[in-house]
Amino acid sequence: MDEYRIDKDNLLDSLAGWNKFLKRRVHLIACGGTALTLLGVKESTKDIDFMVPKLDEYEYLIKILKDLGYESTTGSGFRRKGELFVYDFFRGNTIHTTELLHSPLKKGRHILVKEFSYIYLGALNNYDLIISKLFRGTAVDFEDAASLIRARRAEIDLAQLEKHFKETAGYDVAEERMLKNWEHFKTFLIREKQQ
Repeated sequence: MDEYRIDKDNLLDSLAGWNKFLKRRVHLIACGGTALTLLGVKESTKDIDFMVPKLDEYEYLIKILKDLGYESTTGSGFRRKGELFVYDFFRGNTIHTTELLHSPLKKGRHILVKEFSYIYLGALNNYDLIISKLFRGTAVDFEDAASLIRARRAEIDLAQLEKHFKETAGYDVAEERMLKNWEHFKTFLIREKQQ
């Protein structure tokens, strides 16, 4: 495996290491390529992204990680000196610049991956995962969204996805650009089907 990518087992090992230092519950909801890796859709990821929906849990986790030697490297990213990977943590219902309509802790808004003694690890639900990928709108994001649809086709209603996407886009400052991303993605899926 590429040394600049991390797989599910190594992600879980990292979280198990953090779990040993926690004294209270922290909910982590994987998003982006991290969620796809934990759900078995992708073999590995180079970006490690977690939502921490509860603000008090976010503050607590960041304090513990700083005590363990993690330093802020970007607006949302933390890395320990000598380690390769940056862990990005998004507070509340926001991933990068995408604000979800519902808390990922709400019933049906995430998929349980694993419960440690203190860390509750979930992955964002299929719809919000696809939406957050399409809002970023890169070619890799489109491919990741299409991979998730292929892997979980029986669980994903495309009409429901479109409705939820448009509703989420309606609250975004760049609504028009987001709606164009949806149209591009539909074309992407059609072309992929024809190949």
